[in-house]
Amino acid sequence: MAKPGPISAKPLSVLLSEVFSDAYAKQGFAARELVTRWGEIAGAEIAAHSEPLKIQWPRPVQGQPQEPATLVLRVEGPMALEIQHASDVILQRVNRFFGWSAVGRLALRHRPAASRAPDANEVAKVAETLSSVEDAELRAALARLGASIKRN
Repeated sequence: MAKPGPISAKPLSVLLSEVFSDAYAKQGFAARELVTRWGEIAGAEIAAHSEPLKIQWPRPVQGQPQEPATLVLRVEGPMALEIQHASDVILQRVNRFFGWSAVGRLALRHRPAASRAPDANEVAKVAETLSSVEDAELRAALARLGASIKRN
């Protein structure tokens, strides 16, 4: 009986690189590294609250130099204002990554921060203090509101 040969498993990233390359190309990314290495490019704090969605390239006009692209970022919550103020720094970092002035402006798409439901135990504690409220639905709503305010 012959011994089986060595297993030559390929990493999943190699097998799916064609699929991902096509998907990134449809979003205007010439290379997927801008998305996969966003934390290194933009910095940890900016990357924690944003992600590149696509690059919008303007249509070339014959006889005119190519205009820089627009990088569309999905930004969460109140960090949108901070990222807007840091847009010059982000553009410098992105263009340094590309090695040329590929991106000329940022467009931000707001993604609201995920809201969490208040803890049921905290809601129950607040509801106990609302015994003077006779309407049960109103008491429950006030208890949820109070627990959310305490959480924040």
